[in-house]
Amino acid sequence: MAKTSRFDELLRTVTRDVVEHPRDLTRHYAEHFKISRVAANKYIQRLETEGWIARSGPSTHPVFSPGYKRCIARLYPLTGLEEHIVWENDFKPYLSMPSNVQSIVSHGFTEMVNNAIDHSSGKSVFVFTSQDEAALWIIVSDDGVGIFAKITSALNLPDMRQALFELSKGKLTTDPSKHTGEGVFFTSRMFDSFEISANGLQYNHEANSSHDWLQEASGIFSEGTTVYMRIALNSTRTTAEVYAQFTEAPEDYDFSKTVVPMRLARFGNEQLVSRSQAKRLIARFDRFRTVILDFSEIQEIGQAFADELFRVYGSSHPNVELLPKNMTEQVEKMWLRAIAPRIA
Repeated sequence: MAKTSRFDELLRTVTRDVVEHPRDLTRHYAEHFKISRVAANKYIQRLETEGWIARSGPSTHPVFSPGYKRCIARLYPLTGLEEHIVWENDFKPYLSMPSNVQSIVSHGFTEMVNNAIDHSSGKSVFVFTSQDEAALWIIVSDDGVGIFAKITSALNLPDMRQALFELSKGKLTTDPSKHTGEGVFFTSRMFDSFEISANGLQYNHEANSSHDWLQEASGIFSEGTTVYMRIALNSTRTTAEVYAQFTEAPEDYDFSKTVVPMRLARFGNEQLVSRSQAKRLIARFDRFRTVILDFSEIQEIGQAFADELFRVYGSSHPNVELLPKNMTEQVEKMWLRAIAPRIA
């Protein structure tokens, strides 16, 4: 493994350093790295050139402040950790963003750190944020058992890929006494890009794409769960706007509507043909009033699958509205065939 350069070490702490040492940054680096003031000043000039720090005041007594690039990274033991204190004390003061973006970042940051605290069964969590003139990134990585393995075990699911699919619906939690199961779902919809990597699986949600993605992929870390989030600093999205997409009416504050990406209901190359697949799909639909079934990339479904989903489940759960969209001609025919006895 290549040795970390001194400049790379500087980047890990530069945002905090410049806030804490605005008037004596050169002396701070000289003493910290045991180098001459001339050498320290060369590093400072490079930091300024690359946008990590900004200079003001007279040349003989400059005052430094954070530049348009920011970076904060901390490793915490999970025992006794409180996510809101971590955010308010160690990260928020060093970042700069519009108020609507800050609300989203605060939500995602605290939700994902809390998940590590309450659910990971790990010992530590690494939290990293960075920003440039265009976007802000957050990484939250714990050393626990991995979110998909945790859900699979807690809910006795047959396959870890089903754990990920259930997570994508929303309202999934392994500890109902502490959580509603809405954190990951809403956080993934607030950011431009959201990714969870754990247990050899990767889940992606992109704001500019109508599809969620599930793939087998090795994560950066061998254990635990890593969450990546990115949002543009000029985003006009708000937390209220995201919540409103999944409620039925302005006066309805309940998480009553969800969108189910049907492509994630397939494991591997299997086709959606059987009743058992439909039963696997409809788990926890009864927690919502409206379930939008997105059939994008699904070319066809089987008669038994359609019958179990639309006729059997639909008849036994009249309070759950199933709304299919993006259907091919074949899928639409199977849907109409299944619901025909109910509307005859």
